[in-house]
Amino acid sequence: MTARSSVVTRQRNVGGKPSLAREAEAEGSLSLGPKSRRAIREGAVEKGDPLAAGGLAGLLAMKRTAGLLPHCHLVALTNSSVTLTRTGGGVRAIARAEAYGPTGVEMETLVGVSVALLTVWDMVKYLEKDARGQYPHTLLGPVRVVRKSKGGDPPP
Repeated sequence: MTARSSVVTRQRNVGGKPSLAREAEAEGSLSLGPKSRRAIREGAVEKGDPLAAGGLAGLLAMKRTAGLLPHCHLVALTNSSVTLTRTGGGVRAIARAEAYGPTGVEMETLVGVSVALLTVWDMVKYLEKDARGQYPHTLLGPVRVVRKSKGGDPPP
């Protein structure tokens, strides 16, 4: 293998792309053990409500996506939401985003879902650990884009 003498890193040029209304939705899941599921259901998590905290963390993360992913363009979101729902096996997250511009908002929704679910995990990790400090029941994912669209007039 030959060493490179230089590497150019750049964003994709979206300057010539038309500004369009863009939307995306992503979803993901977090599988949790029975102690965590019970504590969330009963409102007994020591750090507070993981669904409320996860939703806020997801929204904040969506607005900071360009600062986390080096090739991602800064997108001014015109609308965004994160919904966290208890399931039989843990928590499901759905993130939705809208913007008007030359690039889509899929990465924003993926980051929103991921950070929301990681926040929930962080808040219940003391309940998830086994006697050896491992996480035998905890599983993040899959996380995926379920819908995206572009086109239409700018928002009013």
